[in-house]
Amino acid sequence: METETKNMMIVGVGGQGTLLASKLLGRLLLGRGYDVKVSEVHGMSQRGGSVVTYVRWGGKVFSPIIDKGQADCILSFELLEAARYTEYLKPGGRIIVNSQQINPMPVIAGTASYPESLAEKLEALGIDVDALDALSLAEEAGNSKAVNLVLMGRLSRHFDFTEDEWMAAIEHSVPPKFLELNKKAFALGRQ
Repeated sequence: METETKNMMIVGVGGQGTLLASKLLGRLLLGRGYDVKVSEVHGMSQRGGSVVTYVRWGGKVFSPIIDKGQADCILSFELLEAARYTEYLKPGGRIIVNSQQINPMPVIAGTASYPESLAEKLEALGIDVDALDALSLAEEAGNSKAVNLVLMGRLSRHFDFTEDEWMAAIEHSVPPKFLELNKKAFALGRQ
């Protein structure tokens, strides 16, 4: 087991399932014997505002908070949220991002416009960006709300955990009536 502390931020908009994703990842890491700290920063989640979760793991983790420049990876459920938190990414870090765009209140109100070509702008900064249309894959799985499991599937490609370990974590984290849908969404994201 690696003893160096690893840091991941899971960011999105309220209602996208970021908290389930962080709990699933935490359960997976605990199952491997890591010391895990998960800190949820809700923000204005109930109003479609920014939601941030920190997940830290290693031999011994003392704090759940990730400072700027420390995140090994940012898992982002929405493009603008990925851009909002890039300063937390360490040099050589990776952003896995859903290419979906959810207009924030200033865009809805007409006082601002949604920035164009965000994934390309992040890549131009030298950031390793893994962008995918998680919403389309979730809809293909059977429910647009399964974006979180599509993204977890994509994230799984960057971990050395077996598919059985991921499935066990999903089974412990998802209500039984949504299990098959979520497993399908995970598989589509992993492909």
